[in-house]
Amino acid sequence: MRSAEFCNRLNLQVPIIQAPMAGVSTPAMASAVSNAGGLGSLGVGAATVDGARVMIEEAKGLTGHRINANVFCHRPARADADKDSEWLARLGSEFHRFDAEPPETLNEIYDSFVGNGPMTDMLLDVRPGVVSFHFGLPTPEQIAALKEQGAYLIASATNLIEARQAQAAGMDAIVAQGWEAGGHRGCFDENGPDDRQGTFALTRILVKHLTVPVIAAGGIMDGAGIRAALNLGAAAAQLGTAFVACDESSANASYRAALMGAPAEHTVMTRVISGRPARCLQNRFTDWGQAVADTDVPDYPRTYDAGKALNAAASAKGVGGYGAQWAGQGAPLARSMPTAELMSALKNELAVTSV
Repeated sequence: MRSAEFCNRLNLQVPIIQAPMAGVSTPAMASAVSNAGGLGSLGVGAATVDGARVMIEEAKGLTGHRINANVFCHRPARADADKDSEWLARLGSEFHRFDAEPPETLNEIYDSFVGNGPMTDMLLDVRPGVVSFHFGLPTPEQIAALKEQGAYLIASATNLIEARQAQAAGMDAIVAQGWEAGGHRGCFDENGPDDRQGTFALTRILVKHLTVPVIAAGGIMDGAGIRAALNLGAAAAQLGTAFVACDESSANASYRAALMGAPAEHTVMTRVISGRPARCLQNRFTDWGQAVADTDVPDYPRTYDAGKALNAAASAKGVGGYGAQWAGQGAPLARSMPTAELMSALKNELAVTSV
């Protein structure tokens, strides 16, 4: 019943949400998912206001259905000149492998959505239909403005405390992001305790204690996984890694090869790439980061500034394995095909498991 009500509210044919995946999801992918009856998503947290507008408008031009625009609600980074200098010096040996030098300084390359007037105004103008939040919640004023316009609001939570805060703030649905999930943990405080609850345990806990729909996310790659989540009371399932190898994805050749090969068998939760805990395919950068203490890593997204520079230096020499190859623990189940074909396969698998 929860799933039917959720799908009716958003005019979905199937309870499938494609995760936003900033840097991977494209307007072509998001629109293909929505055209196939699911909810397509765009990660615009790493985009400028103008860039986000172009992405959303392009996706809307390819579908008559809703699009989920996802933004980051992280607190602004705390600049620490000494920590930054130590971090850049530590990365020096990796840069030198590629005849490059680390940046002289670290910059806060992404703006938070919290209190961000220009980004809020843009979303109110382009009306994607659904707006979702990662790393926390926006201000009450932003929530009120979006809800008044009729936007459906979703927030990620990694535990019951965060989920209750999100529900109390006025969210229409909560994503239960399990420890298995690829990409960044949606934790409100990345330096606080993390119980590392799995997707299914967390989903069941939130379903029991919340009154709003719960969306299961983390390690779900096929129809059987979607059905398992629905059986636990989830209103829908959110899949990210499952879409990375799709034709419309903007993942580069190195990322795709790793996902479809042996590296998919091992994923690592790491901070060294961006400054926040995120699950990535095991690669050269995560191997280097195994000896790094979390407390030595500068705040997100300042660390990401150096990580992107290192990946660019390695890529210029034809070396992969330093990028943000985000992937969940279900990575070995990834498939390479057009988005529409994957959606068809997921729907068929879900139908079979429903019998």
